[in-house]
Amino acid sequence: MTFIVFILILAVLILIHEFGHFIAAKKNGVKVEEFGFGLPPRIFGIKKGETIYSLNLIPLGGFVKLFGEEYHEIKKKSSSERAFINKKPWQKTIIVVAGVIMNLILGVSIYYVILSANNFQSDPIPVFTNSGFRFGEKEKKVIIAGVNKNSPAEKSNIKPEDVVIRYRINNNNWVNINSSSEFINVVKDAENEEVSLDLLNNKNGERKTIRVQPIFNSDLNRYIIGVNLADVIILKYNTPTEKLFSGFLHSYNLIDYNLKVISSLFSSAIKEKRTETLTQAFSGPIGIFGIIEDTVRSSGKKLFTNLLNITGLLSLSLALMNILPFPALDGGRMVFVAYEWITGKRSNKNIEKYVNFIGFIILITFGILISINDIVKIYK
Repeated sequence: MTFIVFILILAVLILIHEFGHFIAAKKNGVKVEEFGFGLPPRIFGIKKGETIYSLNLIPLGGFVKLFGEEYHEIKKKSSSERAFINKKPWQKTIIVVAGVIMNLILGVSIYYVILSANNFQSDPIPVFTNSGFRFGEKEKKVIIAGVNKNSPAEKSNIKPEDVVIRYRINNNNWVNINSSSEFINVVKDAENEEVSLDLLNNKNGERKTIRVQPIFNSDLNRYIIGVNLADVIILKYNTPTEKLFSGFLHSYNLIDYNLKVISSLFSSAIKEKRTETLTQAFSGPIGIFGIIEDTVRSSGKKLFTNLLNITGLLSLSLALMNILPFPALDGGRMVFVAYEWITGKRSNKNIEKYVNFIGFIILITFGILISINDIVKIYK
């Protein structure tokens, strides 16, 4: 089940990206020689018109093979007008960025569906850094990140991913919880009195009210219930304009936030001269498979929504990664197109060829290292 879901999500992300390149090339008169799902070697291919549609052995990518991507492919003057390299810079730009645009459109569309089905509010977003989400109303909450064995929390059926909505002590009125420090003080001040908690599980959507009896911990010198906590933010899009553009606004919030988190992790790794935190933050296909496996296993009635959420985030991440100005990525190719646009001259064909080749090797190496890191995390 997990493998099928993983392949389906991967297929959607890859096919929508490559379809962007495909349709943009067709519309701009470039011959598309092959549209492939997966990476070679080829399993089989069907030729329709001038294009081969292929299924390849390694299901971790895809490609669109354009005629004239390389100079040596043009041998006849009669076919040169169908070559990618002979198109105008603005046409090349459309073709190169079309895949990124399609991934952005997919992510925006998915989040519009999710938000509109959830009264235009997001799932809780962990606060790792000063987020400063630009759009939407921010509601602070606290989530259970872990539950200690044989603790009062475990005995009371508190689960990881439970969001603490509110609490009350004895029969007093319910009070909202807004931060982990506030929650700690509530438990500490309750001492030996029972605390009632209103919980909503972020993973499976189960809502429950439980009662838990704090115990005194001599090491911490305070009362505890035995949980690890994390602060989260729920974004609410309340105005008609925010609701209308919620898919765009939420996608912007997520991309901006992820960039800030990555920047913060890099800064911390450089400052502390440690890479552990940084490596824990990145996942490749194996890590993504693990996330999907956990989601399929534990989501319950929220399975479809959670899988949509993963697909939306991956689509935005794929767009962000591909637009980076790194060789062999769409953004790297755009550097050469921008050079041609500004100078009116094509880049040196040998330089472009070897830069892209080196970039491809680096990307493959980086992918292998991330996969090894994913395996280490699984068996650690």
